[in-house]
Amino acid sequence: MDLAVLEALNAERASRRAVLLVTELASGRQRLVTPEQAPADPLADPMAEALRTGRSAMVEQGGERLFLSVQLPAPRLVITGAVHISQALAPMAALTGLDVVIIDPRSAFATPERFPAVDLRAQWPDEALPGLALDAFTAFAALTHDPKIDDPALEEALRRGCFYVGALGSRKTHAARLERLAARGLAGETLARIHAPIGLDIGAATPAEIAVSILAQVVGTLRQRPAARERAA
Repeated sequence: MDLAVLEALNAERASRRAVLLVTELASGRQRLVTPEQAPADPLADPMAEALRTGRSAMVEQGGERLFLSVQLPAPRLVITGAVHISQALAPMAALTGLDVVIIDPRSAFATPERFPAVDLRAQWPDEALPGLALDAFTAFAALTHDPKIDDPALEEALRRGCFYVGALGSRKTHAARLERLAARGLAGETLARIHAPIGLDIGAATPAEIAVSILAQVVGTLRQRPAARERAA
């Protein structure tokens, strides 16, 4: 690989930005294409599909074979709330390939004993989130029922363009939440991105069932998102 291409590829990876590496198989020549550049590329359609699915592919153009290697940041699930649902959700999410981070300033809940092998941050969101650099490859779930914890984190997730944002609570609870977030300056179309009540409507009753409904909704959003949103905020 050309050194300049390698350095550019590593820079995109370090910044958690999606990029496509196009290799001409006959000549070995390579080039990088960002999601912003892809719509104007002659390979726009297969590039859009690769970015949407995260799957690399062999394509042909003008009788020439090319390999599209899609480089996407590892998807993450950031959760506020070291609660019973999180205890079920964290290992399930890890099994699907999501890196999981749980944030909860309540040290009685956020303990390694309750969350073994999980990136656990016993901090307030305004302390923990800047270091995480939420982006378009991050899913966010607010599960505490505490506006002091969930609201600032929801605002950050929406402003940073997380591909999924969900919040626990009834429709009445969510209506009050929307009023609070609107008062923080978030527009109606931005607030409409929140999945609330969180999770697919499968009649979930137990913490484990709610976790299943949340994870299914996260995975569905990840796999069905338009290629136009495959860029970091």
